Amino acid sequence: MAHIKNELNAPRRKLLGMGTALAGAALLPGASLAAAKAGGSFPKGFLWGAAIAGHQAEGDNVNSDAWFLENTTPSEFREPSGSAVDHYRLYDQDIGMLASTGMNTFRFSIEWARVEPVEGMFSVAALEHYRDVLQACRKRGIKAMVSFNHFVTPRWFAARGGWEAEGAAQLFARYCDKVARHLGHLMDYATTFNEPNLPRLLFGIPGPLAGMADNPRMREMLANAGKATGTGKFSAWIFGDFAKIEAGLLQGHALAYQAIKAVRPQLPVGLSIAIADDQAVDGGEAMVARKRAIAYEPWFKALEGHGDFIGVQTYTRELIGPDGVRKPPKDAVITSAHMELYPQALEATIRYTAQNLKLPIYVTENGISTNDDAQRIAYIQTAVGGVAKCLKSGIDVRGYIHWSLIDNFEWIFGYGPQFGLIGVDRSTMKRTIKPSAFVLGKIAKANGV
Repeated sequence: MAHIKNELNAPRRKLLGMGTALAGAALLPGASLAAAKAGGSFPKGFLWGAAIAGHQAEGDNVNSDAWFLENTTPSEFREPSGSAVDHYRLYDQDIGMLASTGMNTFRFSIEWARVEPVEGMFSVAALEHYRDVLQACRKRGIKAMVSFNHFVTPRWFAARGGWEAEGAAQLFARYCDKVARHLGHLMDYATTFNEPNLPRLLFGIPGPLAGMADNPRMREMLANAGKATGTGKFSAWIFGDFAKIEAGLLQGHALAYQAIKAVRPQLPVGLSIAIADDQAVDGGEAMVARKRAIAYEPWFKALEGHGDFIGVQTYTRELIGPDGVRKPPKDAVITSAHMELYPQALEATIRYTAQNLKLPIYVTENGISTNDDAQRIAYIQTAVGGVAKCLKSGIDVRGYIHWSLIDNFEWIFGYGPQFGLIGVDRSTMKRTIKPSAFVLGKIAKANGV
């Protein structure tokens, strides 16, 4: 998720520790007013929903690269995912809760590691499980937006070099073909990848994260994973050679798009990118342009040739000077994920995307980590108000999907961050719908703000 860029900055945490003590709707002065001024109805058929990712929510994804790295010594992960929030078993309940609020869309991912746990061997049982998930959406009138890959790959894929290895794109396209043939007729929208630009977004230009892209602990983790698998070349997600990973992903998107469309030509297929509201300060315009050329433009170009829509995933802004990414202002309100509270960022990133790519836009992730739900409500109101303003400007925005439906496993940060509209007691897996879910649901039912 795009929120990772700020959470990775451990040295900033003491500085930013003021966080939730100041929480509440008052943290966003004028938030409701801004939303009201944006006003009006949204287009008919507008998608309103929430998202999860397989590895983060399902649990026990034991054949994946992420599971393997979580349990490698040393590990960059704060804690292992374990049973996550047991969504693999409780998916029907979770989708039912989403529907009960008034939302109409569920975004989720199919886990490649479950479908193809061993290279060339595809699990009918896993495919049938995802058929059940899709049917659970359909019986409630919920649109299904499916990501074919949300960061995580099979362990065998990572052990052969991941996206850096020759033939990686072809292997991914083969998997996409299998899934599309089995399940494509039940999908409403699909994305090949979730945030394939994340490494470039995190480490493309100088900033507080400098040095974390190739730190000794990460190198040792990958080396030990390579030894344990017997290949010596483990590469996964943001752990590896970014240039080679990006090349593999770009080719993978093109081949996967073609494979999916060959099976179901009418299925809208795109991808989602992480994007921040990049604001130049103190003469940082050239650095902003450099960041955009590195982090976003290759994917805009990829979608021009192979894409029916783009998913925009925004959480906050970044202040960029001529020296790179700056820390948030001293007076900024900081969330529990150590990010500046800045919901206005979404409007800016939608406008930037629309200026650079003439495709329909869906907001496929947007949210805030907080244990104060009043803060989340105010964030949603302002962010959705920004979407309304974009629509009034004639921008083709077709959906708002919140991250996340459920508090879940947040990658290397474990279970600390809380982005969910639904809370979970992980000792019992009992779900509790938060008031923010009903606020978003009310907007969805009215199809307007």
